[in-house]
Amino acid sequence: MGRERSEFVLANGIGCANGYEGPTVVVGGSRRVVVSKRTPTILEFSADVQITGVNPYVLVDAQLAQALKPGWRKPMPVLVRINGTPDTPWRTNAMPTGGGAFFLYLHGGMRKSSGVKVDDTVTIELSFDDSYRHGPLHDSPKWFEEALESNAAAMTNWRDLTPSRQKEILRYFAGLKSNQAKKRNLIQVMRVLEGESVRFMGRDWLNGK
Repeated sequence: MGRERSEFVLANGIGCANGYEGPTVVVGGSRRVVVSKRTPTILEFSADVQITGVNPYVLVDAQLAQALKPGWRKPMPVLVRINGTPDTPWRTNAMPTGGGAFFLYLHGGMRKSSGVKVDDTVTIELSFDDSYRHGPLHDSPKWFEEALESNAAAMTNWRDLTPSRQKEILRYFAGLKSNQAKKRNLIQVMRVLEGESVRFMGRDWLNGK
């Protein structure tokens, strides 16, 4: 699952997109977590940028995830800043890995704005996005639609995916900036939808699911 690194802080007065200020919790040797019931919790922790397949990510271990949103096991809507940027946090989903940990994928826009790359150690500020309900349904990019229209099996498997899974994929595509990244991920998603046994977006796929 990748290298684990669990040095984290929650700090008072960290601003977020919605204008709130969350409590700061310092977790050191005692591993003690203090969470305010009135204000959203903001985790601040150091982690290495790792990569699975073509997807850079930061691992949010089970203890961090439990401090952020106890008992959450499905894709977790979060607000994220990397090395103090941007001023308005990114909105994304952290994806469950099993065992209570999550992959926090860092798309190209995130990495560019914060000037980070794979193997860098970064400071992450992370909070649960309470305003996120079912999530925005991003437009399907033209390059993906064209590939689906030319592949009947892939189109069938795409239509068979749950709406939440489709949203997850389109949300991920919306964060891809370079043509190279779009091409790499198109190859991978088409392999998935054609039924191959491959790993994509941090999970194993088989028979288009």
